[in-house]
Amino acid sequence: MSVVVVGLEHHRAPLDVLERATIAEHDLPKVLADLRDRSNLLEVVALSTCLRTELYAVVERFHEGVTDLQEHLAGYVGSSVEQLAEQLTVHFDDAVVTHLFEVAAGLRSVVPGEHEVLGQVRQAGLKAVSERAAGPVLSGLFERAVQAGRRVRNETSIGRGTTSLAHLSVDLAAERMAARFGSAKVVVVGAGRMSRAVLGRLRTDGLSGSQVSVVNRTLSRASQAAGPSGARALGLDSLTGELADADCVIVTTSAPHPVLDSPTVLSALSVRVGRRLAPLVVVDLSVPRNVEPSVSGLGGVELHDIGDLRGLADRALAGRRGELERAEQIVGDEVERYRADTRARGAAPVVAQLRGIVEDLRVQELERARGRSTGLDEEQWRQVDEATRSVLAKLLHRPTVALKESSGTPRGERLVEAIRALFDL
Repeated sequence: MSVVVVGLEHHRAPLDVLERATIAEHDLPKVLADLRDRSNLLEVVALSTCLRTELYAVVERFHEGVTDLQEHLAGYVGSSVEQLAEQLTVHFDDAVVTHLFEVAAGLRSVVPGEHEVLGQVRQAGLKAVSERAAGPVLSGLFERAVQAGRRVRNETSIGRGTTSLAHLSVDLAAERMAARFGSAKVVVVGAGRMSRAVLGRLRTDGLSGSQVSVVNRTLSRASQAAGPSGARALGLDSLTGELADADCVIVTTSAPHPVLDSPTVLSALSVRVGRRLAPLVVVDLSVPRNVEPSVSGLGGVELHDIGDLRGLADRALAGRRGELERAEQIVGDEVERYRADTRARGAAPVVAQLRGIVEDLRVQELERARGRSTGLDEEQWRQVDEATRSVLAKLLHRPTVALKESSGTPRGERLVEAIRALFDL
């Protein structure tokens, strides 16, 4: 058995593939059920963030397990394994541990140090457990990954400053609008967690509530998001009017289809022409993208998406290289601690416990047989005792060797858990 992960992440896959791979929350139970039903996948967890979709699994046979995961992911994207081959990431056993701990710590995010991914890792593990898709190996692995991520957050300052896509979107808007940003009017479309992060950054950058409006399909949610920042809350029917006066619009929705289309923008532009406003800066933070691509071809509009934020992310990290190294050291320490803990609860105690149980059973059965029979003398009983002891020692030899040789590895942990379950240790 092996632990494997097959995934698509921003380091290798283009944005259009990543957005097709994103697993919506309401689809997650079905995805887990479909994977769980594959005979070669013993445990599964699906992790889907804004620029990452990964399938973790405990597999009976390595190559068949990887193929199962690749085929499922390709099918979800609407592609073939061959077409995705160069974009897929595959790790197994020890490399899975390091990879997941780095993901939870924010070290593999577009913006290293971003903290939202830690909650997403935690929720992915809990969801898989609640759907009965994850067992002791993956549930334990994800718990320890979350612990590693928390330690990085608590012991380094890598998570300070510009550490999220929300922050980068505001930085990008400020850069594109330059001198006029301080007096800009900004529309934030959406009222979720990303929207609140954008609003917080706008407030930090000095924009007053009167300069910012929150537009959402549900007005009550817009009001909740806008409340702390003092921004104006409006329904989606006000979007065209808001765009007519806006300098920038940041879209943070998670709809399966565009919420900002060309007709809406054209309608707003027709009003803006008479007012001689500068180009409208549009930043789409959504995955899948919620701004219709054709908007980029309209005159008077400057459209940016997540793909445009990577250069800013590199610059934002420049002053935190030392903290990045410290975070990497912490992750390395936590990986080694995980392996040490695995060894501690692994082979030696289980081998001793298993041998003790078997020996107790042997002695009990031998005494029971001796009580029923009077035909053997002491030397003959000694020979029976020696023979039964030898048979059991030979029977347990191979399992003992396998447990000791794999101690401290994911395979060893799985063998230990199997022994515990089979013999009720």
